[in-house]
Amino acid sequence: MIQGNMHLREDVFEGKEKAPTRNGFGKGVVEAGRADARVVVLSADLAESTRADGFQKEFPERFIEVGVAEQNMATVGAGMATYGKIPFITSYATFSPGRNWEQIRTTIAINNVPVKICGMHAGLQTGPDGATHQALEDIALMRAMPNMIVISPCDAEEGRRATLAAAQNGKPVYLRFARDKTPVMTTPETPFEIGRAQVFWKSKNPKVAVFATGPLVHNALLAAHELEGQGTGTIVVNVHTIKPLDRDTVVSAAREAGSVVTVEEHQITGGLGGAVAELLARECPTPIEFVGVQDRFGQSGEPKELLEAYGLGVSHITAAIKRASAKSEIQ
Repeated sequence: MIQGNMHLREDVFEGKEKAPTRNGFGKGVVEAGRADARVVVLSADLAESTRADGFQKEFPERFIEVGVAEQNMATVGAGMATYGKIPFITSYATFSPGRNWEQIRTTIAINNVPVKICGMHAGLQTGPDGATHQALEDIALMRAMPNMIVISPCDAEEGRRATLAAAQNGKPVYLRFARDKTPVMTTPETPFEIGRAQVFWKSKNPKVAVFATGPLVHNALLAAHELEGQGTGTIVVNVHTIKPLDRDTVVSAAREAGSVVTVEEHQITGGLGGAVAELLARECPTPIEFVGVQDRFGQSGEPKELLEAYGLGVSHITAAIKRASAKSEIQ
């Protein structure tokens, strides 16, 4: 296995350190605020849950509580961005961008102003809160919107660095964060660049390229580690930026391996899998398997139970890799 210069943690497979990716936002936005006085944070009555409370404590004069009014939050953020601020608007992803999608489209994206939409509690690992609070369609909503960048960090440390990068890029950005504690795979030295995917694992003779996003990157790495001993080599790519997709890395890995698996905690329609399939259909037609939510809403349950119930566990990823490899051999 080759890790290149990606600087993954030495205990990456053990997953000893765990933290919610939303914690990375909380740390990152405070750092961004210290570096640039233009950074402001808006909350829709969820400062603690979204981890915006750290910014609130350090910069109370730059924190705005709009209450349970996500549509207003988007438009206020757009107005502040128009006058030179760098607003981060924060809520659960089912409410922002779910509830205020039209306001994001009309006031932020059409005007191409640098508001950062931070959707927390995305995916199934919101757990007991159930279907109403488990955003499984948000990537599709935001990926289809012109001018919008879409980022799904793999862990809390990458979430911190993604927040810092978003603060500096001058564009509308959707940042997707999860609620539950998940393994921390990266380090402060791990490179991060918007629009640049990272190879986290590469076998000597890869047969399948696995493109994963969000906390499920860890499950993809565990599957690759398991299959290495069974003679199935893989490339595991952390696709933290879903839009713009890293064309060169995706096409290169797919061409080298000959088959593809995508892994995401999101509907397979319109998410990472759709983005990869669209690109490869144009430039490198490749056998592909999709690991994701299969046109279902979420439900209440413990996070680990839900990942297994919805086919997102390590065993499901290994099975998909085997199917993709078999398809490649048939061709």
